[in-house]
Amino acid sequence: MTELPKGAKYPRDPFLGPVDVQWPDSSLTPGVDVSAPTASIGLYTSEQRARRDATRWTLVQGILAPLQFLVCIVSAALVLRYLATGQGLAIANLSVLIKTGVLLLIMVTGSIWEKVVFDEWLFAKPFFWEDVVSMGVIALHLAYVAALLTESLTVRGRMLLALVAYAAYVINAVQFVLKLRAARLQEATQRSGRPSSASSIVGVTA
Repeated sequence: MTELPKGAKYPRDPFLGPVDVQWPDSSLTPGVDVSAPTASIGLYTSEQRARRDATRWTLVQGILAPLQFLVCIVSAALVLRYLATGQGLAIANLSVLIKTGVLLLIMVTGSIWEKVVFDEWLFAKPFFWEDVVSMGVIALHLAYVAALLTESLTVRGRMLLALVAYAAYVINAVQFVLKLRAARLQEATQRSGRPSSASSIVGVTA
């Protein structure tokens, strides 16, 4: 029979007696105790979750995220109105500038949040790809601002650029929503004491 780890017992068949169990060779994974299952920590460790719940920056992000989405909807409507009617150029331009300002604000506060929770200013492992796409979203918004200041694009070109930036923003927002939803599902599963289902966790990596 294969020698069991210390403290472990052979399972017993009611008819055949003790059953030989093939335990993994601990020499293949130095420093890892293969006699006990390893639990996945998921999106947050317990320490990171505690810091997330304790910091005020979590509330700040919770306020700014829906605010930015609302600003985006209003601005997109104004941009589309201008493209359709030729009216409201000034308010459309102003709305894109406001959207850009809110985006930069949430990026700065989000960076502070990541530093508090994950000890990384940006590109923390659980949110690495979300941050990468965020950089592209910021670049598109700033390209609009540059085009507005330098008049390097036609008015129609600037409006179309704004819509492209908004489309990229929506994709990025969906990334974050799916990631935060996965974290909530995982935490609910852990609280209920049931093992996590791979099909219920999206992405990973609130």
